[in-house]
Amino acid sequence: MARPPHGRRITARKVRRMIRIAGVIGPVVAPYAMRAAGYARHRWDVARARRLGVPVEQLPSFTGRGAALHARLAGLAASLSELARRDSDDIETAQYAKRTERRLADLAAAVRVAEHMVPARRKAAHQAVARELDELETKLLARLGL
Repeated sequence: MARPPHGRRITARKVRRMIRIAGVIGPVVAPYAMRAAGYARHRWDVARARRLGVPVEQLPSFTGRGAALHARLAGLAASLSELARRDSDDIETAQYAKRTERRLADLAAAVRVAEHMVPARRKAAHQAVARELDELETKLLARLGL
């Protein structure tokens, strides 16, 4: 086995010296490192919230492997309640809103249950929920006139 060049060996003296230097520099650098870590975490959260389509304040509500589906469910539920509020006089719209709210609750339960499935089954369940959400969103957009 080849030995490293003489100046590259780690010795007890070099380790003690590095520890002393870290003891002096560490307290000076630590606050900046903590601030940088906090900023990086904030940027990560902002990017994740943007990807999910929710405000950063609501991000803790959407965790786990089904976070994106939960965010879609919440957005669809909010749009549905807005539709029901806007067309509160229309009985057909009220019935549609009730049926769809029940379906959204069922889909949310399915996403929660899928969290405990093996990866292949979870993926299949998430895909089925996503397809169902696509249909519900299309129908809701039609009702909203978009």
